[in-house]
Amino acid sequence: MVTLAALLSGCATLPASGPTAREIEHGAARNSPISFRIVDITRSVAGEIEARAKLADEAQPTLASLAREGRNDVVGLGDVISINIYEVGVTLFGTGGGRDLGQAYDPSARGEAFPAIVVDRGGDITLPYIGKLHVAGRTTAEIQDMVVQGLRGKSQSPQALVAVRLNLSNTVFVGGDVRKPGRFDLSLQRERLLDAVALSGGAAYSAEDTIVRFNRGNQTLEERLGRIRAGAPDDLVLMPGDRVELIKRPRSFIILGATSKVAQVPFETGDVSLAEAVARAGGPQDAQADPSAVFLFRYDPRSAGDGSELPVIYRLNMMEPASYFLSQRFAVRDKDVIYIANAAANRPAKLVNIINQLFSPFVTARVLTRNN
Repeated sequence: MVTLAALLSGCATLPASGPTAREIEHGAARNSPISFRIVDITRSVAGEIEARAKLADEAQPTLASLAREGRNDVVGLGDVISINIYEVGVTLFGTGGGRDLGQAYDPSARGEAFPAIVVDRGGDITLPYIGKLHVAGRTTAEIQDMVVQGLRGKSQSPQALVAVRLNLSNTVFVGGDVRKPGRFDLSLQRERLLDAVALSGGAAYSAEDTIVRFNRGNQTLEERLGRIRAGAPDDLVLMPGDRVELIKRPRSFIILGATSKVAQVPFETGDVSLAEAVARAGGPQDAQADPSAVFLFRYDPRSAGDGSELPVIYRLNMMEPASYFLSQRFAVRDKDVIYIANAAANRPAKLVNIINQLFSPFVTARVLTRNN
């Protein structure tokens, strides 16, 4: 009896994949280096967590908060424009060059194309016979009117055509984890955020594993690419100077204990329920697990709202049929740890197995000796 008691007392030192349910409960009761509490997943708890998660999502600023009115059809600093001037009658830019007005008269229309003109850092350009024109913030049609007005009284029936040859001010920058990062021109089509992602070849990774970091002016916000829908408020109409960066940031949970597969499991979809998470790992092992003790370890924000977090262990009893419904409503979060506890009867069974392995060779040798 003493030997048997000694052997059974050694069960606690046998190898195991983790604590039993009782050991986890005792850890919450006694003074632990980390103070935590255990909460059973009930209908009210699942509903409260679902409502809390919804409120937290609504409280987070979204890309839609960066929306504003603006234009992308005006000339800006550094843009390169081309100007063509057409004249009829007395001309400034024809073959006569205005040297002799009588000789410069030509009843046919003549055109003169200026070399490429760069808008300087002051937003100005300089043209012959006109001088300096402030064109920054003007459309090409408005610049045409300015050129014609500047030639009035110097040229007979002047007309002008202005076009942007190199658009540097009405552009957006797309970088990060995209296939073709770069600078993209904006057009009167009013491109949106997802249009820019498509023009850059799309995200290098799945939308659920990718964060969009959007910078407009002095504001920067982040949102998961998979949550942005085409044409929705978060699919912002792009403005000149916007910067879009795609960052790979996959979400995952860890599953441990008496399961068919111990692993770090990626979400791969927008939301993962506790039922789906357990199923992805193959579920509890029949010969090892305690299905009444499925634990989810998580840091929950405190109600004080000061940014601090409280360690909480949520417990699911899969021996109760109602728990399978509750587990479908309980959403897993990024970095959650799911642990399926070992059955308490496993350790004595392991001890018996070890004893059998120890004494089996001696029994076999004794039988062989007797037979000889």
